[in-house]
Amino acid sequence: MNAEAPWDAFDPLAYVNHNYADVIPEDEAIISIVRAHFADHFRAGPVRPVRGIDVGAGANLYPAFAMLPWCDEITLLDRAEPNVRYLHGQRLSYDSGWDAFWNLLCQDEAYAGLVGDPRERFAEVTQVEQADLFALSSRREHWSLGTMFFVAESLSTSHEEFRHAVECFLLSLVPGAPFAAAFMEHSQGYFVGETHFPACNVGELEIRSSIEAHAEGLRVFTVGQPDAVRPGYTSMIVACGFRARGN
Repeated sequence: MNAEAPWDAFDPLAYVNHNYADVIPEDEAIISIVRAHFADHFRAGPVRPVRGIDVGAGANLYPAFAMLPWCDEITLLDRAEPNVRYLHGQRLSYDSGWDAFWNLLCQDEAYAGLVGDPRERFAEVTQVEQADLFALSSRREHWSLGTMFFVAESLSTSHEEFRHAVECFLLSLVPGAPFAAAFMEHSQGYFVGETHFPACNVGELEIRSSIEAHAEGLRVFTVGQPDAVRPGYTSMIVACGFRARGN
């Protein structure tokens, strides 16, 4: 179960060094998908003040970057104390290694046209919150834009917890809110440094069905090849859509 995983042993620097020291093709593809989903949505109509959330932000800043042009505030939510410290440390002036990820987003004018320094904007609108994502069940319809990357399937081996995590994320969004979520398909668990963390073995059909209960306009993409980033998974799945109206 999620509560039994060694979250306070999570090493965000080891995670960043392994996964985000360079932009790999998988992240480039994911950024392209999410960039288009958000930018196309906000180009289509008037932009009102937007409250965003990145669930399980951990040591990955680019999901929050993807929301930056439209948000008055972005909550960076994570349970693990080391990740919370990392996010606080990055918030006021993130490391230069993240510039390459921002530059990819800037292939769309919605990002390239952001007024001022993105570091200043990031510091201005983000807030770090230490909390379990399951606590979002008490904050229904609170955020109007959301991301959740490699979280729901990386909490435990429990399919019930996986489905509940997806539900908590989606129900925390207002009806009609755009979202993007990413998953490791058929993950067998993963190491961060020397510490092993559990994963739930889910495929595209299980991922899709868990989202469809609370979403509309869903599009699902398969990204990358088996074991390209680490051993023990088959591909990455990216899901983009909108929080369903009327449920």
